Amino acid sequence: MTTDAAIPAPAGPGSGDVSTEPTRGRAVLLTLILVAAVANLNLSVANVALPDIGKTFGSSQTVLDLVAVGYSLGLAASVLWFGALGDRHGRKLMILGGMFLSMPACLVAAYAPSDAVLFGARVVGGLSAGMAYPTTLALITALWSGPARTRAIALWSALGGGIAALGPMVSGLLLQRFWWGSVFLVTLPLAVLALVLTWRLVPAHVYETTERVDNLGGVLSALSIGALVVAINFVTVANLRTAALVLLAVALLGLALFVLRQRRAANPLYDLSVARRRTFWVAACAGIIVFGSLMGISFVNQQYLQNVLDYPSLNAGLAILPAVVFMVLVAPHSATLVERMGSRATLLAGQTLLALAFVGMLLLWKQGSAYWQVAIPLCLMGAGVGLAGTPSSNSLTGSVPVTRAGMASGTADLQRDLGGAFMTSVFGALLTAGYASAMGNAIAASGQDVTSSTQNTLQLSYASAADLASQHPQYAQQIIAAAKQSFLQGDQWAYVAGLVAVVVGGGLVYFAFPRKEQEAQMRAEYVAEDAAVAPKG
Repeated sequence: MTTDAAIPAPAGPGSGDVSTEPTRGRAVLLTLILVAAVANLNLSVANVALPDIGKTFGSSQTVLDLVAVGYSLGLAASVLWFGALGDRHGRKLMILGGMFLSMPACLVAAYAPSDAVLFGARVVGGLSAGMAYPTTLALITALWSGPARTRAIALWSALGGGIAALGPMVSGLLLQRFWWGSVFLVTLPLAVLALVLTWRLVPAHVYETTERVDNLGGVLSALSIGALVVAINFVTVANLRTAALVLLAVALLGLALFVLRQRRAANPLYDLSVARRRTFWVAACAGIIVFGSLMGISFVNQQYLQNVLDYPSLNAGLAILPAVVFMVLVAPHSATLVERMGSRATLLAGQTLLALAFVGMLLLWKQGSAYWQVAIPLCLMGAGVGLAGTPSSNSLTGSVPVTRAGMASGTADLQRDLGGAFMTSVFGALLTAGYASAMGNAIAASGQDVTSSTQNTLQLSYASAADLASQHPQYAQQIIAAAKQSFLQGDQWAYVAGLVAVVVGGGLVYFAFPRKEQEAQMRAEYVAEDAAVAPKG
């Protein structure tokens, strides 16, 4: 097993052109990427199976939204707390625990007897990823420095995002031969392999802190994030709006108490003085929108392909390949652009491509669209995330002292997970509201005498309408046509929301993120500040 003696001293976030990496760096990096792959694959494997899950359990669109977002919810709620626990008690230990916990979570999800149990298993799986995933970037931050760190982060970001986007394709392959639960078993062999390689290759106790963890702050952060995500999913459902408002109030109160706690805690979970740094908070906000867009669109796209264009599950999964290819091809060049042009210009380039992707979805994703019309926005989405992912994550890790690597990596992961949970929830809520509204209008325009119970079933989700159509073949054609048209209205609402979010994020980066020379100067100042307050000896 690699020991601490084989690890070079970190050069710190402002180390300029000095590059260092650990012994057996490639093997260690590939192991960390494999750990991230276990977490990333689970983010999106459910998307292709959602239509089958809806038919099996008769789930509402809201429940399907929760199943899709459950994993991101568990991850987003836990990354800050678990990242700090890794900084204090051992990052390697957190990876091992996360890989171990992921196994029963996958098994319960695969054989869940109800959609409620499935949602719970997804949340637990997200918690297991919260133990392991933030630790991968924390270790990259601690073990690599300078341009070598930027390149390592670019590879981690490209392969991590690419593997997440491959989830629908893998799920489609499995659904051709097996039942919907098989998609949740795909990471089991990867988790076993990651567990063994982590035990053998990953160094233990690398520049970790000895200070106590702010566990109360961790509980408050988890409560706030969890309540917010569930509230967003409930808000468009008439009989759940009271619960949504209560959860929103809990989220806001939890956030206020969290900020108060961080100001008073001797060793805060989230150092607000670091979080105020412009290269930190602007990059964090931009990353939430960038990665959230990818996760949200993966969620909507798979339902659009299967429900509206009648793609088989395998074809729907394969359709995402252009996004994966462009993401993996572009991301390594993103590291080069960061070194030459700075994080701001690279972020803006990626966000511009994302905006064009949403415009393409609005214009091209219709009923009867050819595959090339589906592929163009996906190519733009993949290229945009590939460009923007590296400067976002690199800016976070380069803005903190190495002993706070867990905070930086937790925030970088929070970009993906909170971004994914938030944007998927928003897209899902808008999809639900738009679908229900359009279906209600279609029922009213039909002139048919439809009972209230039948109307509720039709407005519940596309899966519910399709199930009702199978029970009444004489009306099946009209029901399916109305359901497809209603879905298309709902997904247009989601694309508009995504475009607005990306434009706002681009404006934030343009006006608030420093240019290349100022960015380098700021990082040097941060290094000096951190050195001045670091304990001696």
